[in-house]
Formats: sequence, structure tokens, C-alpha cells
Amino acid sequence: MALHNRVSADELKRRLAAETFKRRTISFYQYARIDDPQAFRDQLYISLDALKVFGRIYVAREGVNAQVSVPEHNFDTFRDTLYAIPFLNGIRLNIAVDDHGKSFWVLRIKVKEKIVADGITDPDFDMSRKGKYLDAASFNELSADPDTIIVDMRNHYEYEVGHFERAIEVPSDTFREQLPMAVDMLKDQKDKNIVMYCTGGIRCEKASAYLLHNGFRNVYHLEGGIIEYANKARQQGLPNKFKGKNFVFDERLGERITDDIISHCHQCGKPCDTHTNCKNDGCHLLFIQCEECAAKYDGCCSDECYTIQQLPADEQEQLRKGIDKGQMIFNKSKQRLRPSPRL
Repeated sequence: MALHNRVSADELKRRLAAETFKRRTISFYQYARIDDPQAFRDQLYISLDALKVFGRIYVAREGVNAQVSVPEHNFDTFRDTLYAIPFLNGIRLNIAVDDHGKSFWVLRIKVKEKIVADGITDPDFDMSRKGKYLDAASFNELSADPDTIIVDMRNHYEYEVGHFERAIEVPSDTFREQLPMAVDMLKDQKDKNIVMYCTGGIRCEKASAYLLHNGFRNVYHLEGGIIEYANKARQQGLPNKFKGKNFVFDERLGERITDDIISHCHQCGKPCDTHTNCKNDGCHLLFIQCEECAAKYDGCCSDECYTIQQLPADEQEQLRKGIDKGQMIFNKSKQRLRPSPRL
């Protein structure tokens, strides 16, 4: 059988729209030694494709990182399939907080150098020596201490739409940039309690190990990240210390945690936390846009992109020739984050 998709994107999206059952968006990860990532990847693809699982999964020698969409009627079998893999037995499955069931429309499993690109080259770095887990209740208790330092280990565009109270932003475009930046920012606080968090736990777990590697002493990380925290806070009736939206890397681009809107439209400045990608296929900039500006600019980030978007398709394609767009569906550089207001 084919171990990758061979159906067109348009057809896959049509099939997704026609589904009559519900889906759950789930994320999970595990740091573990995988001796043959390619063989593991191929077997995982066969198992999950049979269950009509969609999503994006990275496999590396250091473990697995997954964000998937699972048909509700296949959830138990999906969980049992994962638990049958020794290093995934009993793994925590983060269930999406705000889910319309259309987060993914195809299954892609890729073998990578690492499941999180970290830029760490020190051979003495030990991922097994990591910070202490904090559940939702413990996080609330420790974060209430004004001497505790809370560090957001997500990127600037994630922090912008939602974060924990008193959380410090490490302003960067990538996780690999953040790690040395965090060490430098906190170098005079090595004896304080430092709590790190991220979306689902994978980045802050590695970041906690990196801080310990660099001489920090009291390092914690939020178990399951924002997703697990939000679910447990709701289930246990705990005060929710996270404000706003949790950015996610799928078709939703965000899940609402609270009604607070703490960011602004990048074009007109009104309160807004809706991320979108510029509709100009030669741009695809990720930015925040309100409904009024979306209508005014036809989903584009600027006058220039709006003008191009109005051209016939063949002229747009001609203009794009020679442009290496790469993975610009999530172009997130701070330098391109805020288009100048064009009213």
C-alpha cells in the first residue's frame, strides 16, 4: 500500500466536509529513543491511516510529536493503538479545548532530525534531566508567589493573542532562538523558582532541561501545557490564569480559552485576536485581521497584496514565478508581523 497520500487536496477537503461523524483534535508527544525512525513512521502511518486519522506527526530518534484529528467512533481504537507501543503506553492525550472537528484534512507523518528544532549541539545535553512537572492546581499555587518567574516558551505571535498572567515573553521567531535568549534573560535569577509553559508541553519540557543544563536550580514546566491546563481548570473548578486565545498549528489557528481579547487588528488597531494568512498566494503572511478589514482587503495583508489578489489567476501565477514561497503558510517573522495601517 502507499505510505503517503495520493489524493488531491481539493478532493480530501470535499470528503472531510461530507463526513457525517464528529472528530476530536488531539495532540501528544513523547521524548524516547527510536532506533529506526523510518520503520516506526511507516508502521504508524499504516495503523493510523486505517483509522481515518488526519494530522501532522513528526518522528525522530528523540521521539514523536503529533497533532491529529481522530473520528470519535475510532477514538478508543486509536488510543489502544498508541498504548500498544511500549514507550507510548499510558501517554497523555491532550484534547482540544475549542474544536470544530475540521483541524486537519490529510495524514502526514515525516521523519525529522528532531521533533522540536532546538539548535542544541552540546553532546552533554541530557533530555532526561528535566524540570519538575506542575499540574493545573500546582501551577496556580506556585504562580501566585510574586517571586516566581513565569516564562512563555512560545513564539511572539502565540504570546500576542493569549498568555498567563505575569508571563514573560521571550521575543523571538523560533524556539531555537528562544533557548539561549531565555538563559540570557534569566541569568541573574538562577536561584528563583522558574515556571515554563507552552501549548502542549513539548517545548517547555525541553526548555526546562536546557535551563537545568545551564546551571538553573529550581525549574518547573506545566504538564500538558496550556491545553491540559485549560481542561483541568474547567473540570476541577480552578481559577483560570490564562487570558485570551491559545494559538494552534492547524486549520483553526487558535482555540478560545477565555473571552478576553488582548491583541489588536494589525491593520486598523481595533481589539481582535483572529489570525489569518494573507490570501495572496505570493505572500501568505500570518497576521491578525478583524472582520471589517478582511472585507475591505479581501483577506489580504496590504494594499499591494489586495491589488494582486484582484488580478486574473494567470497573471497572479506569472507574478509568483521565481518566488520561493517555501513554508510561508506560517510566515511569522516579527519583521513582517505588523503591516503598516493602510486605510
